[in-house]
Amino acid sequence: MTCTTCSTTVEKALQAIPGVQNVRVALATEAAEVHYDPKILNYNQILAAIEDTGFEATLISTGEDMSKIHLQVDGIRTDHSMRMIENSLQALPGVHGIGVDSGVHKIAISYKPDMTGPRNFMKVIESTGSGRFKARIFPEGGGGRENLKQEEIKQYYRSFLWSLVFTIPVFLTSMVFMYIPGIKHGLDTKIVNMLTIGEIIRWVLSTPVQFIIGRRFYTGSYKALRHGSANMDVLIALGTNTAYFYSVYSVLRAATAPHFEGTDFFETSSMLISFILLGKYLEVLAKGKTSEAIAKLMDLAPETATLLTLDEDGNVISEEEIDSRLIQRNDVIKIIPGAKVASDGYVLWGQSHVNESMITGEARPVAKRKGDTVIGGTVNENGVLHIKATRVGSESALAQIVRLVESAQMAKAPVQKFADRISKYFVPLVIILSFSTWLAWFLAGKFHGYPESWIPSSMDSFQLALQFGISVMVIACPCALGLATPTAVMVGTGVGASQGVLIKGGQALESAHKVNCIVFDKTGTLTVGKPVVVNTKLFKNMVLRDFYELIAATEANSEHPLAKAIVEYAKKFREDEDNPLWPEAHDFISITGHGVKATVHNKETMVGNKSLMLDNNIDIPPDAEEMLAETEGMAQTGILVSIDGELTGVLAISDPLKPGAHEVISILKSMQVRSIVVTGDNWGTAKSIANEVGIEDVIAEAKPEQKAEKVKELQASGYTVAMVGDGINDSPALVAADVGMAIGAGTDIAIEAADIVLMKSNLEDVITAIDLSRKTFSRIRLNYIWALGYNLLGIPVAAGALFPTTGFRLPPWIAGAAMAASSVSVVCCSLLLKYYKRPKKLNNLEIRGIMIE
Repeated sequence: MTCTTCSTTVEKALQAIPGVQNVRVALATEAAEVHYDPKILNYNQILAAIEDTGFEATLISTGEDMSKIHLQVDGIRTDHSMRMIENSLQALPGVHGIGVDSGVHKIAISYKPDMTGPRNFMKVIESTGSGRFKARIFPEGGGGRENLKQEEIKQYYRSFLWSLVFTIPVFLTSMVFMYIPGIKHGLDTKIVNMLTIGEIIRWVLSTPVQFIIGRRFYTGSYKALRHGSANMDVLIALGTNTAYFYSVYSVLRAATAPHFEGTDFFETSSMLISFILLGKYLEVLAKGKTSEAIAKLMDLAPETATLLTLDEDGNVISEEEIDSRLIQRNDVIKIIPGAKVASDGYVLWGQSHVNESMITGEARPVAKRKGDTVIGGTVNENGVLHIKATRVGSESALAQIVRLVESAQMAKAPVQKFADRISKYFVPLVIILSFSTWLAWFLAGKFHGYPESWIPSSMDSFQLALQFGISVMVIACPCALGLATPTAVMVGTGVGASQGVLIKGGQALESAHKVNCIVFDKTGTLTVGKPVVVNTKLFKNMVLRDFYELIAATEANSEHPLAKAIVEYAKKFREDEDNPLWPEAHDFISITGHGVKATVHNKETMVGNKSLMLDNNIDIPPDAEEMLAETEGMAQTGILVSIDGELTGVLAISDPLKPGAHEVISILKSMQVRSIVVTGDNWGTAKSIANEVGIEDVIAEAKPEQKAEKVKELQASGYTVAMVGDGINDSPALVAADVGMAIGAGTDIAIEAADIVLMKSNLEDVITAIDLSRKTFSRIRLNYIWALGYNLLGIPVAAGALFPTTGFRLPPWIAGAAMAASSVSVVCCSLLLKYYKRPKKLNNLEIRGIMIE
């Protein structure tokens, strides 16, 4: 596909098929994503529909591909053996479907990765034929999407070289040899009437360029016109044909008439085609570079892995090296220093530091010990680790990131609609302009509207008019307009992914650059999100251990971060510190935004905030009020505990601020972005946290749905709002905001509600995300200004606007070169985004470490 007209044509054709629900066609990635009803339609019909519109299509993946493996089976002699293998595999638990291609002995198996895996299939295949059959992963060759891209680049390169072979002699005979006396005499030798040797040579050499090398333009324009749309190819075919057939006419006329002094433009048609092919070659080369980010991510997965076999007690019996694509869930894998982690999982044994910068953008190596999670594709630095694989194949964090970035590059930015609207009318308009230009100059010449001295010596007025007309036709370039947005979005999202900022498509980019108000959740966003109990005060005589036993038993069923902090703290009073058994809690009730209550040891225990106590008519003594005020003043959260209807104690829980939070808020201020804190915590704590970071606007004691209300209020008063939360209880607000940013997602990047996923917990990434989208967007604007400006300036110049005053005219082949250069320059302008560096101010943030007891 060359320009937006192409992608719109394909989109329309696909939407017209019954059973298709929705379609996205992306020009820059040259891919289409189709959601369809498999009961009505299969993917072969979709491919056929695309091919019918005149484009070649290959299947990249179908929805069932989530976990699929292709195996090659050696040693098969009959179809019967293949059927036997197929039946054995089909009987395995967790196998969804099997496709067999007996020509190349290839079996495609789709399966549930939590129930089975590729090594099981290989064992089954090998045992079926009592050792005759051998299975291995099917070698990826020739069919991959990368290979097709490379093939396309090679094809353009070959076409360009061949067209040069013919064009250079044509150029020399028409432009250079005319000034070399001896050769000029030879070329001007007449054969029949006025037909010269030079003309014959040019005709013979430019014909293959026009019809063999330039065939792609004919087929392209024929298919476009058949579907009632006109694209780039139509302009090129019209322009070159006009030049070529006029030249043929003048040559034939010279051969038949004794006094006809004609000139030919064979060099125009062949040089035009050569320049356009060069432009196309550079363009596909540059377009390939825009998707480098995905290729880099794909390369992170290691080729091989060391699989360990353990005995009952967890001692290593044996180890073998396997292809990393054969790893199954619950495998134990050994990772030596300097090796890549082969799959997502957690550490069973050993300790080390792992460099995760390639996936999360986190610069410093992260310490790993028993129980910590690791991400496939990261690099182990100094110790040996044994890890247990949890997410393999298409479920791994790496595969999810690749999918997310790919689908982001498919999504159209709203600003793209502008180019789509223009491209609809662009080509017909250019054809009308070109014809009018020719007519105007031709009539002016016919009726002596300009002095004869203007006409160059080797032409007449008709030919001059024709040259202007052809120049207009070939200088106009709809490609540059079509590529302006998608290429910038592709590079932008790719750069984001390498910094741990995953932007889900053009819409998110476009909204993020307009953000002028950010709503922060408090817990886990501004603070570290690991609350700790720092103080306890009892108002009744009671052993602290028994007091904590009751609370822990009550809170053990709650998912709230504060509840977890209390249970952690309570463990310190027990001998069996690792996993204590708490007494049983009956009638457990969790009251969202207030607290919990339950009956433990026949005592009714309530743990929660002040409003929980007041709702249950429990008196709060003055010294408890005092303690609450004190804790809130120190930006801590006060939790009240009542046992059997009497207030028994107050806990103070502290959740320290993230390093650099204050600086981030002040940088946002300097970027003219307003910051607001919204939290479910009490007013006192919320205010003192907000004061620490320098935020004036605070909303406290807000339930999840109230957070979303607040976002909508801000939008109503004219703000473009971003919501930054950890994605746990702020999904409604993330969805309501113009841009939802989920922070600290780690490997859990499939957060549906967010438009932008920040993999690290750093607040700086909020600034990186906004800054990157502003930079990308200004690049899109620059692309549009260039593409539009080029057409608005180029067309009048080609039409001869400067000719009367300066005598300057643009020969068609130069106009063609300019056209090719304009789309290449747009892609290159987008590629400059690859050198994006996050704002300098962020590098000066001193990263202060926080110790959490």
